[in-house]
Amino acid sequence: MNKNVNYGNWVPEKMLALCYVAAAVLGIAACVTGPVLHLAIPTWILGILAAICLVYGIYMHICHELFAFGKGNMMAKVHQHLVDHLEWDGEGTLLDIGCGAAALTIRCAKAFPKAKLVGMDYWGAEWNYAKEQCEANAKAEGVADRITFHKGDAAHLEDPDETFDATVSNFVFHEVRSAKDKRDVVREALRIVKKGGAFSFQDMFSQKSLYGDMEEFVEELKKEGITEIHYIGNLEKKLDFIPGYAAAPWMISGMGILYGRK
Repeated sequence: MNKNVNYGNWVPEKMLALCYVAAAVLGIAACVTGPVLHLAIPTWILGILAAICLVYGIYMHICHELFAFGKGNMMAKVHQHLVDHLEWDGEGTLLDIGCGAAALTIRCAKAFPKAKLVGMDYWGAEWNYAKEQCEANAKAEGVADRITFHKGDAAHLEDPDETFDATVSNFVFHEVRSAKDKRDVVREALRIVKKGGAFSFQDMFSQKSLYGDMEEFVEELKKEGITEIHYIGNLEKKLDFIPGYAAAPWMISGMGILYGRK
């Protein structure tokens, strides 16, 4: 991995710090209420809460190291899985919806050296990503001349119908707050793909609370004009680079991929 890039992590370091600080504060409070104030029940409660925060912090720290580029590399492997399912010759322009820190955008740029690419993201305050970070990463990786970045909303893309030859998105659709029905975000992503163009999307597609019955959804998309579409669900149980502890409900449980040609 290029040491000059910063692709961030799905487990923000601020979250780790918060867990450890909470564990420390609760632990100190337990020490005060016990030996000093002699309050047994509050001491036990505070001690248990401190232990929970500490254990959760350690678990998230392990996941952070697993996901990290240049360490566990699971984020990179997930991105590669998406690219491997993008059936495209690399001629034309590709859009990465929800590009974050541009890790997937840059991976696509390297996989398709003739392509022009666009990275779009909302870059909200809660995420540790920014447009400037994307541009710096693209420059460090030597592909800045083929990529442009802009702010946008995945549920309401500014591009006209059938603008791009290929479109990708990774773990973004379920986070789009401007769309109550996440299936509408998928349809919006497909809208801007040219007829015959390629797409590859990974998200929590196997979570019925988000997408309902995916087999039925695939059939709906076919009726709406998508020429070729494939769906593979519960990838966390099928990909050998995802350990069981990372497939917990609060991590990447329900991972699926939707790919094909319009």
